[in-house]
Amino acid sequence: MGKALEPTDEFFRRRDEWRKHSMLTNQFRHATPGLRIVVVAFGIYAAREIAYNKIYAPSHTSPRSH
Repeated sequence: MGKALEPTDEFFRRRDEWRKHSMLTNQFRHATPGLRIVVVAFGIYAAREIAYNKIYAPSHTSPRSH
């Protein structure tokens, strides 16, 4: 199967177990559960708004009425 762990390998494996604890991984993703969908929705809205303003931009050649 695999080779047996050396005493130093076992020591470091146990020392690094805290890094894989569920309370320490993916904290930002769980803290902001709807952030991804909001960012995507805002990006789509902003892109459509820019496209709309480019297509239907008011003309700036109207004479002034002084």
